[in-house]
Amino acid sequence: MEAASEKQADDIVMLDMSGVCTFADYFVICSGETQRQIEAICKEIDEVLGREGVVPQRREGDIDSGWILMDFGDVIIHIFAATEREYYKLERLWSRATPLIRIQ
Repeated sequence: MEAASEKQADDIVMLDMSGVCTFADYFVICSGETQRQIEAICKEIDEVLGREGVVPQRREGDIDSGWILMDFGDVIIHIFAATEREYYKLERLWSRATPLIRIQ
């Protein structure tokens, strides 16, 4: 979350997914205002976690789609453009998850 915050990601949320789904323990959801910012957030997360030896198991989406998913196993990070975040409404879709942290 600090890596996303470092690149001024908007509305960063961490959801506790335990008991709600079987494929992840946590979701981190954040937004970027521009494609350049979304790319910067993604790169910063990669760099910070990479220094700790943590690499994504899978990555989906791209800057042009407005949604990048970084799957680190127990933690899945969603980086959205504002329009796509509003459209997919993951926080509402996973409303049974417990919000742990929100940085606005």
